[in-house]
Amino acid sequence: MGGAIAKGLLKSNQIAAKDITISDISEKTLNNFRVISDEWKLTTSNEEAIADSEIIILAVKPWLVEKIAGEIREKTDYNNQIIVSIAAGVELKTLQSLFSENAILFRLIPNTAIEVMESVSTVTSINASKEQIEKICLIFEEMGKVFYVENEKLLNAFMALSSCGIAYAFRYIRAAMEGGVEMGIYPETAKEVIMQTLKGAVKLLEENHSHPENEIDKVTTPGGITIRGLNEMEANGFTNAVIKGLKKSLP
Repeated sequence: MGGAIAKGLLKSNQIAAKDITISDISEKTLNNFRVISDEWKLTTSNEEAIADSEIIILAVKPWLVEKIAGEIREKTDYNNQIIVSIAAGVELKTLQSLFSENAILFRLIPNTAIEVMESVSTVTSINASKEQIEKICLIFEEMGKVFYVENEKLLNAFMALSSCGIAYAFRYIRAAMEGGVEMGIYPETAKEVIMQTLKGAVKLLEENHSHPENEIDKVTTPGGITIRGLNEMEANGFTNAVIKGLKKSLP
């Protein structure tokens, strides 16, 4: 996810590549970033990475947050530097205990589409001013849609819908591809058909400001083939499986 954010920032107009520093313990990973751009700064030192930075993004797995905090907490300027964590399930109060009660902290839940500027990013914060909240939201709005939530407890639900949800969307595409192959369509052609169908579905909802069921009603004529297909999916637990999968994604 950190790599996806870096690639998204590189494409955005908010931050220049020369102002981005990426830290990773793996030289192989850093070499991969060198291939992408020779403008951003690359280092294996987290202390070096945060020096003189305005925004520190902790793009690490949850179990690594404590280790990283131990490396940089004494070097962080809590009056001027903003810390943004994308570590799932690591709450703001935990981040405060690892850094400082006075730290300006954000939790951000993006999804991997951030590298193609189509992410859903959910944001919450503590100790941040209105201007700082607007600044963080503005940076990530260029890479997709941003939802700011006051209640941190809602963050996990947003994560299930968007961050985990993108995988569920891919699984639907794969399942539909397999159905297409069984009906005689080549896999790549099936994939193109399904992707365009989903794009069209999203566009209809956006343009018409309608509920999905209204658009379904336009397709399901009485006694028709679409309603038979929908009823068969429901008989096999389609909606129930989606809801249960989303709820199971909650930390």
